[in-house]
Amino acid sequence: MRSTIATILGVLLAANGVLMLVAPAPWYALTPGVVATGPFNPHFVRDIGCAYFVAGASLVWLAMDPRAWRAAMTGAAFLSLHAMVHVWDAASGRETLGRLIGDLPGVFAPPALAIWLAWPRNSKE
Repeated sequence: MRSTIATILGVLLAANGVLMLVAPAPWYALTPGVVATGPFNPHFVRDIGCAYFVAGASLVWLAMDPRAWRAAMTGAAFLSLHAMVHVWDAASGRETLGRLIGDLPGVFAPPALAIWLAWPRNSKE
């Protein structure tokens, strides 16, 4: 079950990263809430796309090999820090509480799932 969830989440995150890399303008225009964050910067979108691709790939790797939990936890760290930026923006008034709640499925659920998936099951690994 965990490997299936890791594969699905990993493929979705990696696909998002690839889309950010190969089509940053459509990604920017079509992703809910992104336009409100500031002007389009293709280099910045591609930079973040790289991080999403690596985070996703690390979860796919974990699905194939449970010993890859350290790599998956590193990917989960990026996702978690990204979520914390959203919390900080809301706390500082740059984002609304409604937008933060809207971020639950796409910004907060992935790091929570990734941490759960990557958490080592056996301290000997």
